[in-house]
Amino acid sequence: MPRAATILWPLAIVLTLLALWEAAAQWDWLADALGIEPFLVPAPSDIAQSLWEDRDLLADNAWVTLREVVLGLAIAIVAGFAFAIVMHLSGALRRATYPLLVASQTVPVIAIAPILIVWFGYGIGPKLAIIALVCFFPVTVNTLDGLRSVDRDQVKMMRTLDAERRQILSRVEIPTALPYLLSGAKIAAAVAVIGAVFGEWTGSESGLGHLILTSQGQLQTARVFAAVVVLSAIAIALFGLIALIERRWAWWGPGRSAG
Repeated sequence: MPRAATILWPLAIVLTLLALWEAAAQWDWLADALGIEPFLVPAPSDIAQSLWEDRDLLADNAWVTLREVVLGLAIAIVAGFAFAIVMHLSGALRRATYPLLVASQTVPVIAIAPILIVWFGYGIGPKLAIIALVCFFPVTVNTLDGLRSVDRDQVKMMRTLDAERRQILSRVEIPTALPYLLSGAKIAAAVAVIGAVFGEWTGSESGLGHLILTSQGQLQTARVFAAVVVLSAIAIALFGLIALIERRWAWWGPGRSAG
């Protein structure tokens, strides 16, 4: 029953909010409150209709965005994991670069996206770079925290057995950090679609971000919301996939169990 409640309660809240939204949109309460035309405030039923009628258009653009998100996220995970290990192994490098890593998060990605487009053109490269930049920070910081959370007694025991530094890293530190890495990857998966949309807004001929821009210009607000729903579904699916990997292959992390 507790597990069912964790599903039923959020579902009930979502359904209630959708019902209120439907009523407010159908009765023009939202349009009157915002002082805009009613057709600019689609009801959930209008969005559902657009999801069905525009399914081919949404699917084609979703595939473009999904490919960008998966590749960009993969780059961020590999690069973030490698950089975290390098910082962990070199205290001097960590002290020099960690403040810069934190400071990098104060730079709006949407501000540098046009520069990347100018440098690398309108292909997939700039979009992957933007997604990787968005995802790099949570992966790197979480992995570094995991590497530094290793039980010191385990390290001492490995040293008493004449283990080399690389053996301690591969057999103790990396396994300990794996759940932290996947936790960072879950956060990155949730924000990766934001990077993809920024990249497609800056310069693209396809993708859900591009579809949102064109639909907005055509005042197709239901289609805009439909594209947002698909974007959310992509993020949720990636988050769920990484969470499944975490439960299956990194169950020993803090607060987790094999079941």
